[in-house]
Amino acid sequence: MIKKPVKKELRQKKHRRVRRKLSGTSAKPRLCVYKSLKHIYAQIIDDEKGVTLVAASTLDKDLPEMNSTSNLNAAKELGNIIAKKAQEKGIGEVVFDRNGYKYHGCVAALADAARENGLQF
Repeated sequence: MIKKPVKKELRQKKHRRVRRKLSGTSAKPRLCVYKSLKHIYAQIIDDEKGVTLVAASTLDKDLPEMNSTSNLNAAKELGNIIAKKAQEKGIGEVVFDRNGYKYHGCVAALADAARENGLQF
């Protein structure tokens, strides 16, 4: 019997394909987004050094109190926070890594909020 690929495996396959071409440098680090069922995570990564420069998630204490931590409002707030933290570290330009997800919904909301707050990509 042939095993049908699971949704997660398909996303990971897309992510590997994109990551062959996409890499973060010291001048232009990578903004990586990850979604779980309950939370959203964002990191700014320098792939040359293998270091996470800035990280934020809906688990952070500096996020305002919300009903849900996995909806569009949470993604917008997370985009605001990651952009502000990046500005504090002197990062103004990034490469956006959607991590195999469609550029839609929470991923697009996070990206738009980060752009509105000064990040360029």
